[in-house]
Amino acid sequence: MPDDVAAEYQAYLKRFDEAVGPLAPGEFAKHQGRLIQKLSAEEFAPLYTEYMGLASHYLEGVDRGDTINDLVVKLIRDHAARLILTSPV
Repeated sequence: MPDDVAAEYQAYLKRFDEAVGPLAPGEFAKHQGRLIQKLSAEEFAPLYTEYMGLASHYLEGVDRGDTINDLVVKLIRDHAARLILTSPV
């Protein structure tokens, strides 16, 4: 796992514990009205990478004035909830 993703995983663990409470990876909890599962480092890395790509694509589209697909907004919100992040949408 790249150092930046490893650092983001450590930040995720802290956010998770503060927002949801201490759980073991694989356990479920409610967050932002969604049932989410605490991620292991192996599960976190691809989800985080995908989220960053989607969020970047979304923000670039907004800057260009593109029409935004509702599915993209839903994916970003779902990923943000699972990663205990504030969604840009």
